[in-house]
Amino acid sequence: MLGTFVATLLPYWATSAHVGPNIVTAVVSMKGLWMECVHQSTGTFQCETYNTLLGLTTDLQAARAMMVISSIFSVMACAVSTIGMQCTICIDGSSVKSKVAGVGGSLFLLAGLLSFIPVSWKTHEVVQTFYMQNMPASLKFEIGDCLYVGLASSLLSMLGGGLLSASCCDDLDSSRGTRRHYPYPDRTGPRGPSHLIPYHPATNPNLANKNQTLNSLTSTSTHSTMPAQDSRKSARQNTAAGYDVTGYV
Repeated sequence: MLGTFVATLLPYWATSAHVGPNIVTAVVSMKGLWMECVHQSTGTFQCETYNTLLGLTTDLQAARAMMVISSIFSVMACAVSTIGMQCTICIDGSSVKSKVAGVGGSLFLLAGLLSFIPVSWKTHEVVQTFYMQNMPASLKFEIGDCLYVGLASSLLSMLGGGLLSASCCDDLDSSRGTRRHYPYPDRTGPRGPSHLIPYHPATNPNLANKNQTLNSLTSTSTHSTMPAQDSRKSARQNTAAGYDVTGYV
């Protein structure tokens, strides 16, 4: 959206080419959709808007209309997509949310297409005029910065709109019962899902024998440590009369 705004408003669609006898770089001429500008080496920047509308060429009028409509669709696409995205709480829990996101993606696609046509059209015109043999060097222009910005913004808009529309279609398929494919780990490998099932001693004799051995060892160690603990306790009680014994755990 921002790239479309920049490409629509700024006059850097075509800049004067310094080729052949036109090697004086003190003055640079620029053309846009709404005005023509001249930048001098002294720092002076002068612009003159097109005073007539019907007197403009057909391609310039069409480029104006398509870029303005593309800007409007970009704003609408941002607003609609914000409502339909899953990260927002607008109309959350409703089945219409994914459809709203799909509408926003379609608007992005349409906005990118509308800005791509005049940008590519103007780029072709500038290149074709530059390589004309009978065209004076003073009337030749090069591709301006706005054409690069407009081309990048239109491609990104179409790419984002396509991804948003594809995600909307994926959500609609999941709501109809189609299983969605997430990058979960594969649980059907050599270990299989059986490692998630708890073992019971009744069904696993090896585990039962291990538990019996562990219980016997625990009981033996408990009985063997009882006398030592009793002797330590009595020693602590005897020495408590003359000493302040602390810190035993």
